[in-house]
Amino acid sequence: MKSSFKLLLLLPALILAVLFSAMKSKSKKIIFFGDSITAAGIKPGGYVDLIKKDLDPAKYEIIGAGIGGNKVYDLYLRMEDDVLNKKPDLVVIYIGVNDVWHKLTSKTGTDYDKFVKFYQGLINKIQAGGAKVVLCTPAVIGEKKNGANVMDTELDKYSAAVRELAAKNNLPIADLRKLFTDYDMANNPEDLAKGILTSDGVHLNDKGNRTLADALLPLVK
Repeated sequence: MKSSFKLLLLLPALILAVLFSAMKSKSKKIIFFGDSITAAGIKPGGYVDLIKKDLDPAKYEIIGAGIGGNKVYDLYLRMEDDVLNKKPDLVVIYIGVNDVWHKLTSKTGTDYDKFVKFYQGLINKIQAGGAKVVLCTPAVIGEKKNGANVMDTELDKYSAAVRELAAKNNLPIADLRKLFTDYDMANNPEDLAKGILTSDGVHLNDKGNRTLADALLPLVK
């Protein structure tokens, strides 16, 4: 009799646990995979944080997987631990700035052909793990207009490669390169190198984070 009474007392808690587990299992797990821009995006006010706040927590689980200084091959090497083992439903890949920028700053960028091959490898492995993929073009290395930033030509080339990969693999893409340069063209009358959508020409300020979050939201829902 006592054991039956105890079971009745435990029953509501067990039902709640089962319901909570079912809700968790039905949520859509999204991983944002990238470099320092994504690492910062997890912090309050960052683009990942803004997306998390804009989505229903009962329906979406948001995970940031950004590491400063990463290039496309760094993502490839840590993909197993930071993405595939977490069994995501969708992965947003935002990489490419350091592959170009580090050619200037430390002579350790990524050759164009290797960038394309590693990027395709990322797509292949993530899709093989059962997740959908969203791509992003690298946005800016300097916010001056009309191709006046030192790395604009290279960044345009690598952004074009990401667009081609999206088309080849029939994947959705957030064309941040076009979005940011168009915004700078319209909103940077003094032709500043930073301070419009970025704090330093690369990393996002509040407006840049909001702009990026708004661009990605329709693609991850």
